[in-house]
Amino acid sequence: GFLTNIIPTTMVSALVEGDILQVLFVAILTGVALALVGEPAAPLLRALVAAQAVVFRVVGILMMAAPIGAFGAMAFTIGKFGLGALAHLGLLVASFYLTSLFFVFGILGLVGWAAGFSIFRLVAYLKAELLLVLGTSSSEAALPSLIAKLEDAGCRPAVVGLVVPTGYSFNLDGTNIYMTLAALFIAQACDVHLGFGQQALLLGVAMLSSKGAAGVTGAGFITLAATLAVVPDVPVAGMALILGVDRFMSECRSLTNFVGNAVATIVVSAWEGGLDRERLNAALGRVTRPL
Repeated sequence: GFLTNIIPTTMVSALVEGDILQVLFVAILTGVALALVGEPAAPLLRALVAAQAVVFRVVGILMMAAPIGAFGAMAFTIGKFGLGALAHLGLLVASFYLTSLFFVFGILGLVGWAAGFSIFRLVAYLKAELLLVLGTSSSEAALPSLIAKLEDAGCRPAVVGLVVPTGYSFNLDGTNIYMTLAALFIAQACDVHLGFGQQALLLGVAMLSSKGAAGVTGAGFITLAATLAVVPDVPVAGMALILGVDRFMSECRSLTNFVGNAVATIVVSAWEGGLDRERLNAALGRVTRPL
C-alpha cells in the first residue's frame, strides 16, 4: 500500500532509487535519532552540515547556467505553442502574486491583529530590508538586518536568535505557495488530471520538502523537482515550461518568506512574554493592544 511504499528497503536504497517520500522518511528518522543521541552525534551532524553546504554550492554553480536554460525553454515553448503561452505564464505569475498578497495582508494580517500589531506598519518598518530581498531575490541577504530590527522593536534577543534562523528553514510560506501553484500549473499544461488524493499528497509533500529549501535564489525551483517526483503522472521535465518566469516568482516567494518570519518572531515573543510593547509601539509608530 501507500504507507508501506514510504518505507525503503534500506536507508541507502532510498537515495539510490530517488523516491522523495522514502528520502524524506529516512531524513526525518535520521534527524530524530540525531536529536535523541545528542552530543555523541555532533561529528555526524557537522559532516551533514558540510555536505549540505557542498550540495548548495553545486546548485549555485548549476544555477549560473539558468539564464541559458530559461532562454531555451521559453524559445521552445513559444515556438511550439505560440505567443498564447505567454498569456498563460502571465496568469500563473499573477495568480502567485495575488495569492501571496492575500496570505501576507490577509492571513498574516489577522495573525498580527491577534498579536496586537498592524501588518502594514510592520511592512513599512521593514521596507529597507524588503527592498534588499527584492533586489537580491534572496531572503538570506537581509537576515542580519532583520535580526537587528526585530531586537530594536522589542523582541527578546534569545527569542529572535532562535525563531528567525529556524524560520529560514521551516517557515517558508512563499516557497510552499509557489510549489503547489507551479505543480498544478505544470499538471494542467501537460493535460494530467490530479484527483483530490493526489492534490492532498502534493500539498503535504510540498509542506515537507519546502522546509529543506535554502533561502537563496533558485532553491525553490530545485525543490519543486523533488515535489513533482511524488506524482509520477506529472513529468518533471514540465518544469521547463515555467523556468523562464521563475525569476519573477522567486522575488515574490522570498518577500513572502521574509515577512512570514518577521511576523512569527513577534508573535512568538509575545507568547513567551519577551516582547517590549513600548519599544514595539515606538518602532511601528502606533499604539498596539496587548495579546
